[in-house]
Amino acid sequence: MWNFELDRMRIVAPRDGWPNDRARAMASGAGRVLDAATIHDDLTAATAECSHVYATTARVRGLTKPVLSPERAMADAAERIDKGETVAVIFGPERAGLENEEVARTNAIVSVP
Repeated sequence: MWNFELDRMRIVAPRDGWPNDRARAMASGAGRVLDAATIHDDLTAATAECSHVYATTARVRGLTKPVLSPERAMADAAERIDKGETVAVIFGPERAGLENEEVARTNAIVSVP
């Protein structure tokens, strides 16, 4: 996240508790992102104040949503932010990704090859 100047992390129902020493060890100098992270019980709470939410996935979902490349999604996000909107990008667990129910709650899909 920090490599791309994203600095507001919201963590949903952390499996291994929070704070997490293992996450900090893997943060590669981005401890300040972890320090400022907020914890939420569910995706609805984590994205409640966001006007536009992108779901990241490498799988074809068959949902009726715009599907954007990472580059196009971030250009779209920048335009929305410039207009005063609050946007979020959600990522699922690395091994399994997001569930279809989670993707269905978003406005657009970022297809990550």
